[in-house]
Amino acid sequence: MYYFYVLENSKRELYKGITNNIDRRINEHNKNKSIGTRGKGPWILVYFEKHKNRENARAREKYFKTGCGRDELKNIILNYNKGV
Repeated sequence: MYYFYVLENSKRELYKGITNNIDRRINEHNKNKSIGTRGKGPWILVYFEKHKNRENARAREKYFKTGCGRDELKNIILNYNKGV
């Protein structure tokens, strides 16, 4: 099982990634063990999706890093956090 996940910090910056262990990965981000998020935390999980394999999770990550994907992700997160 792989996860596509989105983290947010206090400046409302988003970080998108994939992992096979979401709890471990969030801890790594918050302990400054990830170059892309070092010194920008603390980070909280705002959205995630489960995928059967790494390829599918990576495809979602790549899509959500595009212009259209970023816009769609903002709407998804807004609705996800409202419980809709």
